[in-house]
Amino acid sequence: MDTEAVRSFVRAAELGQLQQAADELGVTQQAVSKRVATLERELEVRLFTRTARGVELTLDGQAFLPHARNIVAGADRAVTAVRPGSRAQRIDVLGLRSAQAVVLHDYWRSHPETDLDVVTLRVDDPHVAAAAVQAGEIDASFRTVTDPATLPRDVQMTHVFDSALELLVGPRHPLASARTVTPPQLREHRIWVPGIVPRSEWAEFYDQLGSAFDLRIDAAGPNFGNEVLLDALADSADLATLVGARDRYIWPVNHDLRRIPIVNPMLVYPLFLMFPRTSPHPGLRAIINHFASLAPLPEAAWLPPWAMTGRDGH
Repeated sequence: MDTEAVRSFVRAAELGQLQQAADELGVTQQAVSKRVATLERELEVRLFTRTARGVELTLDGQAFLPHARNIVAGADRAVTAVRPGSRAQRIDVLGLRSAQAVVLHDYWRSHPETDLDVVTLRVDDPHVAAAAVQAGEIDASFRTVTDPATLPRDVQMTHVFDSALELLVGPRHPLASARTVTPPQLREHRIWVPGIVPRSEWAEFYDQLGSAFDLRIDAAGPNFGNEVLLDALADSADLATLVGARDRYIWPVNHDLRRIPIVNPMLVYPLFLMFPRTSPHPGLRAIINHFASLAPLPEAAWLPPWAMTGRDGH
């Protein structure tokens, strides 16, 4: 089977346009059409129907698409495995200041020979990240599909790390002088987490956290970025937010923000890693082992219910 014909089919299916697929692949629309036609003759089925807006998958096309993605990903991995100067191991993190990126950077500092490409996919739905892993666009993703039954069968998800949460407040906040706080102490305070996106893993996390401890999680307003959030905390006498203990935040000295550990119980954001079930990048195991070597958090820590599923790697 011609892998370039399969690649052309995959891109046309994902984009819904033969011309856009041709542009991405650097060939003409006629070349893409011929490749797809050849593939249809070989399979003896129709893969697309033409519409006024482009092309749509037939039922046979829908059935073939996940297997076609595997063919393309397998071909790319085969070439990468033997090509000198092949691309770096590409790993997706939620943000470059997140605990995931901080620990990954610690690993790279200890293993500077590792060729890493750390990226942040501009997606909120973790299923989109899973599809990128499945398609071979990235080698791994620090995202969590909270229902593992909805993962693609050829994508594995394993628990790698638990990030303890801290309360972040300005100097005039009522809890600013506390050395530690407990979840019941937070009930009377507004916890602002702007930009919580429906269907994202963190939306589910905050929903369950708020329900478990009767907390007021406020997602009002657009997310203008960390700098604006930190400015707002510094100017407010009642605003607070939650951050990971290993998350990297930098603010002006005169902000005088306070990071306060949460205890009894510790609140934990669980981190999982998605990667191909078969033939993962050979350098990935060392990174997983590095995360596994981190000191475990206390057993009494609170985690959302879905975090207990998949902690054995299934």
